[in-house]
Amino acid sequence: MNLNFSQVLPSLPYILQGVWVTLQIVAVAIVIGFILGVLLSLLKIGRIKALRFLADAYTSVFRGTPLVLQLMIIYFGMPQLIGYDIPAFAAAVAAFGLNSAAYISEIIRAGIQSIDKGQTEAALALGIPYQEMMKDIILPQAMKNILPALMNEFITLTKESAIVTTIGALDIMRRAYIVGGQTYAFFEPLIIAGIIYYVLVMGLTLLGKAVERRLMQSD
Repeated sequence: MNLNFSQVLPSLPYILQGVWVTLQIVAVAIVIGFILGVLLSLLKIGRIKALRFLADAYTSVFRGTPLVLQLMIIYFGMPQLIGYDIPAFAAAVAAFGLNSAAYISEIIRAGIQSIDKGQTEAALALGIPYQEMMKDIILPQAMKNILPALMNEFITLTKESAIVTTIGALDIMRRAYIVGGQTYAFFEPLIIAGIIYYVLVMGLTLLGKAVERRLMQSD
């Protein structure tokens, strides 16, 4: 075994700059995925069959096709339709946000349906409008129940963000690959990239547990 990390260490700051790119993509995608996921979950439990069908079809398509395919369709395919090139960052955010919304909508739907129906019936009996009931009574309880599942989705998204290297985004993986090409040694920079992803995921895991403990204390 002939490993030489010393030749890669000078490029460590360059690889670490990819952390900011990765975090930006994941953060924006999570916001898009969460907002769209909430809307989809409400449509799925709504009374309008056509909207329920559309929401279920959306989830089926995005859960039934590979994320890397969705990313490439948006980055390489969409410019053919709209006539404009899409920046790598925008394409990554769109693909991850739309994909994550499908999974988050199912998580939130299950969380809402886990709340005792008696609360919904009592709120409606008291004349509380549906929107206020969902916003102030049902969704807060559902969010508390589904927090571990949501954190798991965020962690998965952070790891899967590494595929943006396929469209040239300068994330952690892409920078590690570039350093490997410059030094003709790929094992060391890729190991460093793996350590960085591991630290990020462990940080998110600890953050999720801390928030979960805080919510349990407030019960």
